[in-house]
Amino acid sequence: MDQTLRTVGEGAVTGMPRLLLRLEGFTVLVVALLVYLWNGGDWWFFVLMLLVPDLSMAGYLAGPRIGAGLYNAAHTYLVPAALSGAGLVLDLPPLTFLAVVWLAHIGLDRALGFGLKYGTGFADTHLGRLSGGARRAGSERSAD
Repeated sequence: MDQTLRTVGEGAVTGMPRLLLRLEGFTVLVVALLVYLWNGGDWWFFVLMLLVPDLSMAGYLAGPRIGAGLYNAAHTYLVPAALSGAGLVLDLPPLTFLAVVWLAHIGLDRALGFGLKYGTGFADTHLGRLSGGARRAGSERSAD
């Protein structure tokens, strides 16, 4: 195993902090669903948009570093939180609904153990190394 992969493994959160991060993700998912429900969002829109952030995985076609960068940009709370604030301030419910669905997606991913990616491969995340099918989907490529 090369130094890069050892560093990634050492950089992953383990134990109770990992559990807490996953529980935080679950909490974000539940709160996002409740906010969406409470505000009368259409379920067809929720279902349609829920997996849109995963389109960022197409970046892995250009290599693991670019893929990780695009994936992480679509899977951090920063942009959807800002969009939800903008939607509320500007009174644009569709923008707020989009942001809430996006937050729900990220929360679901975190709850399931899909963390932010390292540039070494899809399976290398801050919540630990993915195993099984997710690893086969793109992590065996070397870093560009």
